[in-house]
Amino acid sequence: MNTADAKRVLETALICSQQPLPVRELRVLFNDELGADTIKSLLQELQDEWTQRGVELVNVASGWRFQSRPAMREFLDRLHPEKPPKYTRATLETLAIIAYRQPVTRGDMEDIRGVTINTLIIKQLEDRGWVEVIGHREAAGRPALFATTRQFLDDLGLESLDQLPLLDHPSQQAGILESLANGSHDGQAGLAMEPGEIDPGTEIAGENSQAGSNPDPDDAAQAAPDLEQA
Repeated sequence: MNTADAKRVLETALICSQQPLPVRELRVLFNDELGADTIKSLLQELQDEWTQRGVELVNVASGWRFQSRPAMREFLDRLHPEKPPKYTRATLETLAIIAYRQPVTRGDMEDIRGVTINTLIIKQLEDRGWVEVIGHREAAGRPALFATTRQFLDDLGLESLDQLPLLDHPSQQAGILESLANGSHDGQAGLAMEPGEIDPGTEIAGENSQAGSNPDPDDAAQAAPDLEQA
């Protein structure tokens, strides 16, 4: 098989795939007759060939995929006018702490934010596939250790955590994650989030009313507008 035919096979497989494809799976297309370095070289050539088009070939955490370019989002959104879900500052800051400080426990997050974190915020991030429990700290109660997932990187269009900007404050980090989420593409008409999600981080009355807790006023302040816009 010549180079042009090999690139055509890779291009077809990636366009037809619903998920990013790692190099090891792409090698199966050629019965492992092409090595990983050769596959990567062909993929880089494909990237160059698509530079002037509205779709680009990118390498994310789970593998290679075609996706629409950010400049095309304005037009693609007209086909899918649903509003993306609204995540509260509390949710985004919690996600930022996990992304930048992982692995962390819930207690670590609360120490950094200075407020009690609603259990539903963490559950929302787990349900979204962005964070997961990767172990337990050897301390009293063996608290769960949270870290981000490959899905988190894929949804933000990142290959690794090293591509996150170096920022110190959780609010700055939350802003960066929000920008990445709003501008990311999952290969399906440029949509980064499913429509109809409501941020459970706004439902804080039950947990934060416990004695000794320090509730986050941002949760309560944003509850009404978030529910209206979601």
